[in-house]
Amino acid sequence: MVDSKKANPIDVDKIDLEQMKKQTTDIPGLLEFAHSVGGFSIIPSDQGAIKGRALAAMEQQTQMQMDQIYKQMKLLAEQAKHLQTRADISLQIYNAVIGFEPIIGQEYYLYERKDNSKLVSMVSPDDWGGSIPYKEFVAKVKLLADHTWEVIEKD
Repeated sequence: MVDSKKANPIDVDKIDLEQMKKQTTDIPGLLEFAHSVGGFSIIPSDQGAIKGRALAAMEQQTQMQMDQIYKQMKLLAEQAKHLQTRADISLQIYNAVIGFEPIIGQEYYLYERKDNSKLVSMVSPDDWGGSIPYKEFVAKVKLLADHTWEVIEKD
């Protein structure tokens, strides 16, 4: 019986040994193609797209953190401004004329007299009946337990 499917003979002279060397390696895991019958192709990824996505993610994350830091800085600046106002008013109060002993937790009123000196009073601007006997109302304050003054209202 003659085999109808006769294998083509291999012409050894036509084998390009240099090309064969380029397609073999000592480290087959680095090849772009399958190196065995059961192997799968390793398709190189688009490095530009990967780097682009990574860069966009990094920029987004960085911007989120910068926004958070900005909000924290803004809050700290507001707290510092509030503390500075409180310190300024407290200094004015302790340099002012106080004709009574202030009670912790009570509200008082700081006025400026016509001679630019300060006065602490228990009488609010509304209680004067529209005619304040002083140059101007400066602030409504409350004495705290640590003997600092909380500014409730400032003119």
